[in-house]
Amino acid sequence: MFGKAACLSLIAGAVLLTTSIGVPQLRAQSMIDMVDLSSPQFTQAEMTRADIEAALASLPEGETLNLFGKALNKLDLSGMDLRRVNFQAARLMGATLAKANLEGVNLDSVWALNSDWTGANLKGASLFGTQLIGAKLDGADLTGARVAGDFSKASMKGARLDGADLSADEKNQSMGLMRGTFKGTNLEGASLRNANLRRALIEFTDLNGADLTGASLAGSELGGTDFTGANVDGADFDEADVNNARIGAMANAGKAKNLDRAKNLDRAFRN
Repeated sequence: MFGKAACLSLIAGAVLLTTSIGVPQLRAQSMIDMVDLSSPQFTQAEMTRADIEAALASLPEGETLNLFGKALNKLDLSGMDLRRVNFQAARLMGATLAKANLEGVNLDSVWALNSDWTGANLKGASLFGTQLIGAKLDGADLTGARVAGDFSKASMKGARLDGADLSADEKNQSMGLMRGTFKGTNLEGASLRNANLRRALIEFTDLNGADLTGASLAGSELGGTDFTGANVDGADFDEADVNNARIGAMANAGKAKNLDRAKNLDRAFRN
């Protein structure tokens, strides 16, 4: 039997896989190098906002609107209450979901490059294998969410990820290591209090003024990340790789856990 990571990857592959266009691979769990992002599956929409509104209005109480695998690219779904929608494996490339309510929604294996989720409510949502490269999530609330997707080059200024699980999935790695990936991401002023970032990939990311109180960064990859002004009170750095990371101006560095056990501590910037 396949584990969750493998199943979701296979499902996404069956729905989305096309011929390669030679896009460089960004991470092991990404299939971006094997899909044609210029194809209708990733550029067009098979439903309109009005279609979704009508479907939700006629939806029997207690049921969920299943939009699994639907092409919803570039739709404006801003401000909508989408808590009763299953978006698993849907394509939301360039879509706008600003201030939408997606609390607890299944967004596993969704493709949403360069989409806009500004101020969206994503509390407790599942973003497993989700592709949000270049997306905008400023002020979005991902409190308690499962975040094992790719947020590389995304803007997440002031986003809230308190208690969120961004850790690596250790159970099944047949399709690659599934974990929160933040490469070149802007997390300035974000709140990650008590978040689980164990073995997460957070390289060359802006964490200026972020709140990492009580967060677990154990085993995470933090190369080149800027922690200037970040509150690390109680944050666990056990075996985290801080190569070329800027850690000299962290707030409450003396209250961080296991900072002395971080990898490449001698190569981190202290000023």
